[in-house]
Amino acid sequence: MTFALDRFDLPAFVAATLAEDLGPGGDITSAAVIPADARFTGTMDSRDAIVVAGLPIAEAFFRALDPEVVIERLVEDGQSVSAGTDLLRLHGLARAMLTAERSALNTVQHLSGIATMTRAYVDAIAGTGATLLDTRKTIPGLRVLEKYATRMGGATNHRMGLWDAAMIKDNHVAVAGGVGPAVARAVAAGIERIIVEVDSLDQIEPALTAGATHLLLDNMDPPTLREAVGIVAGRVPTEASGGVRLDTIRAIAETGVTFVSVGRLTQSAPAADIGLDFAAI
Repeated sequence: MTFALDRFDLPAFVAATLAEDLGPGGDITSAAVIPADARFTGTMDSRDAIVVAGLPIAEAFFRALDPEVVIERLVEDGQSVSAGTDLLRLHGLARAMLTAERSALNTVQHLSGIATMTRAYVDAIAGTGATLLDTRKTIPGLRVLEKYATRMGGATNHRMGLWDAAMIKDNHVAVAGGVGPAVARAVAAGIERIIVEVDSLDQIEPALTAGATHLLLDNMDPPTLREAVGIVAGRVPTEASGGVRLDTIRAIAETGVTFVSVGRLTQSAPAADIGLDFAAI
């Protein structure tokens, strides 16, 4: 099955990542130490309990350097596994496998780390009715992959970029001269999805009257969020955002908000501990 993500060029990503690692001289260690015809089998395994993400991309690195590599995927992206679980096995040209190893591992470690943290947040709000969202706080160039990882962890993607919805934040409001004028201009521009950040209760009605379709309730404590949800009264979706942590998200979700967005999913998730062990045949 071909791995494809919207707005993501897998061959280009693989080529650029390998080029960064190979530089002008190539893998001088493998070229010097490993015979050209040597073959290895290897097993990628997780040393942590994780939610897996990125295996198809890892496979693409190995196939780019050895198109004849034999890969057996043992688990699937989005699957929760315990520490010590084998993720995939491969058999191919040793030089190619060793050259691709770091790029493949870096990708799976990073994306699985995001998916694992995301799943913890999803589990923390289970039963509240709220949906977990990610944000645009991603590493430049990796947004599509990182947001794929949050989906593997069970979150829903928020905006993919500046193009797919308006988000009117405090600086937009300040320059536009208020919440109402800012929203009115977005409506006049023909924008269908208009998300408005409000940091006080008195901004809610002006935003809704002007045509907001989604309210982002910024840095409000649970009692204030509950009051805000009551004022909105189901007219548009509500989103709690700002400083949300694993130990606070459930109380936030229980206020009745539609969504809770968490920047740290892509901004601060630690990499998973995943290795690739080779054994000569």
